Amino acid sequence: MGRRSERLSKQGMLASDLAGEGDVIQVVSRAFDVLRCFEGHEARLGNLEISSRCGLPRSTVSRLTHTLTRMGQLVYLPRDQKYRIGPSAVAMSTSMMKGLQLRNLIRLRLQDVADQLPGTVGFVIPDRYHLVYLEFARAANALGLHEGTGSRISMTSTAAGFAYTAALDTDVGNALIAEMEREIPENAAQLKARIEDNRRHLREHGYVVGCGTWSPHINGCAVPIWSPQYQTFVVVTIGLLAAMFDERRLHQEVAPQMLELGVAIGGLLEGAEGDIFANRIERKPLPARPHNNKIIKTEDTNELEAGARRARSARSVRARDGRR
Repeated sequence: MGRRSERLSKQGMLASDLAGEGDVIQVVSRAFDVLRCFEGHEARLGNLEISSRCGLPRSTVSRLTHTLTRMGQLVYLPRDQKYRIGPSAVAMSTSMMKGLQLRNLIRLRLQDVADQLPGTVGFVIPDRYHLVYLEFARAANALGLHEGTGSRISMTSTAAGFAYTAALDTDVGNALIAEMEREIPENAAQLKARIEDNRRHLREHGYVVGCGTWSPHINGCAVPIWSPQYQTFVVVTIGLLAAMFDERRLHQEVAPQMLELGVAIGGLLEGAEGDIFANRIERKPLPARPHNNKIIKTEDTNELEAGARRARSARSVRARDGRR
């Protein structure tokens, strides 16, 4: 063990980075934290900026950016003394995106709703304490919300985040919030204060709203959908100007359309072969909208209850969701 630690020290890497939490190797987790800081292909960041964004010591960031540069995941720009996403990272994402048929179908469904409501409609997937837009559609007259594919939104202050965390097993959701309290305490407090109300509303109505929680000018409505491919929940969400759509209008006019959207996309996910990036899609009839407005499910209820809602350790579900 001493030799191993000595070798790690010589390589400029902390032995504690490999200790991790349970089965999580911290140095790998931190490397992904660094990559998450680059929200766009054109983003250019120095070590100090990266350190500020991901909350890691600058010395740790320096070792990680050096290693990621050697791997081609980052590129160093000597004139700017900054880094940007490298060719290897781009190649990895491109290979994942080569099958777009299902995503195109999802985008068409989102656009159907965007044509009826003057907002931005999104299909988002979880990534640690955030949700990432995989697809979106926007009304021609949409104002106030300009998220696009690849944009990251907070899990603690948005309707999409409220819906996702409320849909998780209670033990798993509570463990996630506890982790947030350690990592991002100020943000976690807002989510913790309303998690029980969100869970209750989701059980009773199948959707969750967020009014002015992300921005005082934006109200949102979101529906979680179980993804059999990824064994977690994904979310369809919409953001609208609060001045046009108050909470009453969200419940009366927006929620019914979002529930129908959830059923439609749930049917697409259930009919997909492989994963969201698969090339071949077997088209199946879309399920009818549930009359009881319960949470949207794409599998037989017994199977979902057995596989998704059973109490599991928080670690196992966090690993499936791609979070630390």
